[in-house]
Amino acid sequence: MQSIKRILLSRMKYIGDIVLTTPVIRATREKFPDAYIAYLGDKKATSLLEHNPYLDEILSYDFTRPDILEQIRMIIQIRKRKFDVFVDFFSNPRTAMLARASGAPIRIGKDVKGRGKVYNHRVGDYGSMKSAIEFHYQYVKPLGVEMKYFTTEIFLTEDERREARIFLRHQDVDIAKPIVALHPGATWSNKMWDKNRFAELIDLLRAKLGVEILLSPGPEDQELMDSIINNTTANVHLLPVLPVRQLAAILSQCAVFVSNDCGPMHIGVAVGTKTIGIFGPEPPEVWFPYSEQDGHLALFKKIECSPCRTTSCFREGENFMECMQLISVREVFDEVKKRITPAQ
Repeated sequence: MQSIKRILLSRMKYIGDIVLTTPVIRATREKFPDAYIAYLGDKKATSLLEHNPYLDEILSYDFTRPDILEQIRMIIQIRKRKFDVFVDFFSNPRTAMLARASGAPIRIGKDVKGRGKVYNHRVGDYGSMKSAIEFHYQYVKPLGVEMKYFTTEIFLTEDERREARIFLRHQDVDIAKPIVALHPGATWSNKMWDKNRFAELIDLLRAKLGVEILLSPGPEDQELMDSIINNTTANVHLLPVLPVRQLAAILSQCAVFVSNDCGPMHIGVAVGTKTIGIFGPEPPEVWFPYSEQDGHLALFKKIECSPCRTTSCFREGENFMECMQLISVREVFDEVKKRITPAQ
């Protein structure tokens, strides 16, 4: 393979997926220590890559701008940098077009009908289930990058951590106590553990452990937050909807993070907070490639239709969302307690 001096890695969306590429970023830097390595992705999500020492530059795609104008702007920026390699982890029509327009002689992407022809190294779906980290490693294999690192990383500055502590104090959070953060929302309805169980969990955590509790909302979660707060008697601190990097800094100050299967779950792990992921339709072996030795745990109850990988449960009556129903409040509480209370 020709001399490689300039590499563009791209995972255009989403928050969790971009975090899951961070081990590959580190491995690529190790393989090409002197190369110029840039990363292209959604402006909101790629803020999580700021201060990553293995990147030279972040190219942020602004989805708030008219798409055609942003595409033209991005093509100009990419071509100006004369990349030798464009690695397209996402491989949707937009990123395939950007790869083709990049001028990079080496283009790596998914082998999909039609746009797969854009790439001269194509990654196929070989049918075996693999973690999201392993999936991303396939795309840099043609470059000789070894599957070596598996820990996700978000690099926060000391100033960001300090500002997070100040913010929490302004929210009347007693930062001398252990803090447990909860994220009850998710993109899909059947990824969401029952809101009343989150309320029960809050009451149990306050009564039994005396911890401070943060509720982390998504942009569309106001009604969900109101319902949970109205159904708990405990004091709970509702965070505003935060930019993802500020959320990362807040989660770095927490002892434990309990989250449905969604982007913030991956942020919690990547900042080193012990994270409990609640899973329903998606297989945790794909989306939770994290070590229990580091305090992380996926709670998942396999039933006859698992993993269904659907956006809403097709079962009815008492079997509706059975996989989620089988995850009890007591089980989640006990796992939080293990991570708060040192073993005797």
